[in-house]
Amino acid sequence: MRTAGGASAAVAASAGATGTAAAQEAEPDWPSGVTGGNLGEYLDARGESEVTVEVGAGSDGLAFAPTQLWVDTGTTITFEWTGAGGDHNVVTVEGEAALDSGDPVGEEGYTYEYEVTEEDAGITHYHCVPHDAVGMHAGIAVGEDVPTVETGGNTGWPENIAKVGVPLHAHWVGIAAILGIALTFVFTFYLLKYGESAHTGHGGAQ
Repeated sequence: MRTAGGASAAVAASAGATGTAAAQEAEPDWPSGVTGGNLGEYLDARGESEVTVEVGAGSDGLAFAPTQLWVDTGTTITFEWTGAGGDHNVVTVEGEAALDSGDPVGEEGYTYEYEVTEEDAGITHYHCVPHDAVGMHAGIAVGEDVPTVETGGNTGWPENIAKVGVPLHAHWVGIAAILGIALTFVFTFYLLKYGESAHTGHGGAQ
């Protein structure tokens, strides 16, 4: 009984710890112009000194990949053209990073490098000018001081419930474990107190 109870408690604690870690996952709070872009791939590349972004990604060549990118200051971002989707360029729409690759280019293997500095801290929304209207948009988040939203541990409950630190389902697991342990104690107490008396009485009748 003690072993079963301990195991139940351990499971509940483990579920709670896992839920807490999941609830703490977050990514930058991207502007709608970025999240509305084609493809929608997200990459947390903090800790990397160099990152490559494909220009002309996706099935039709009208996207950036990754579409949303989080980097540290000092990171060098290399925009590399795939040669698909026509002529592209990389130009800032809004934000601190002054991205400007110049005139649109369609050559496969063409590159444009941008070294991120402290002045670029925050979120920058950029696009391909020739394909702005068809959704060729993306974003770069720089540094740790950017607005974020929690993405892990969401169980489908409203956002204000999911952000309490431990998702609601972890609480239910803990409650179920506690109830199970309590019922085990009650059942054992009943057997010890009344089961033995009933057995004795039955023996006397024989």
